[in-house]
Order: sequence, then structure tokens, then C-alpha cells
Amino acid sequence: MAGSVIVACENCGAKNRVSFDAALKQQPVCGKCGEALPAPSSKPVTVTDANFGSVVEKSHLPVLLDMWAAWCGPCRMIAPTIEILAGELAGKVLVGKLDVDSNQRTAARFGVQSIPTLLILRNGKEVDRIVGVQSREAILRRLQPMI
Repeated sequence: MAGSVIVACENCGAKNRVSFDAALKQQPVCGKCGEALPAPSSKPVTVTDANFGSVVEKSHLPVLLDMWAAWCGPCRMIAPTIEILAGELAGKVLVGKLDVDSNQRTAARFGVQSIPTLLILRNGKEVDRIVGVQSREAILRRLQPMI
């Protein structure tokens, strides 16, 4: 997750350079007024066995993690909804995608047996699970207590 983006402060309008890695470890704040900045990513983050700890467990935001596989038709059906939610929830929820075929250790850790499975996590711990294709509204209802 290397790289950075320019994020405008919603309070004062100042432009701030925010590192993706730093934003995962600590809530970014405006350099001018000190207000919290929105999350720098409005696209789903790729989560792997290797980066699960640094991306999910250390996220200061709740995490919606889409457990999917390329060959899975229902996973492809829900993918556009996950993309939309990532944009809508930027700064409130970190939306990630984990390919279960390439990252079997994490899939096994959470006992994922059916895909798509959407995990809702806080501090790396599962707080809710949604199995199968669901509407944007149904997913938002389950996420609402975390936001």
C-alpha cells in the first residue's frame, strides 16, 4: 500500500498529502486546522495474508472485507456494490477485498466456507458476517452500528 494522495480538509479546505500507510495506522488530520481528514481511498483495498495485520487489524476504521474468488459468479455480481460502498463509505469504513484462493490462511482463520462472504471487523475481530449476494441497502443496515 505504498503511495499518497492529496486530500482536501472538509473544515478549512486546505490540501493535505496523506500517505496510505500512515492513514491505516493513525487517523490523518489537517495540517492547518487539525480536523480529521477523510480516508484517502475510495476504492476497495486489496487485503492479503501478508498485509492483513497492517491493513485490517491496525485500521482505526471498521472494516468491510469481501472474501471472494475470480471463478465465483455471485462474487462477480456483488463486486460493483462493493466498489460503490467503498466510495460512499470512504473515511467511515475501510472496504477491502481478499481473494480466498490466493490467501487461504486468512480465509481459514475466519472459517470462510461459502463465497461471497462479507466480514465486518473491528480491530481485526469479526463482529458480523454476511454470506451470499446482498443488496447495498442490506449491507448498509448491517454496517450502520459500526459507523
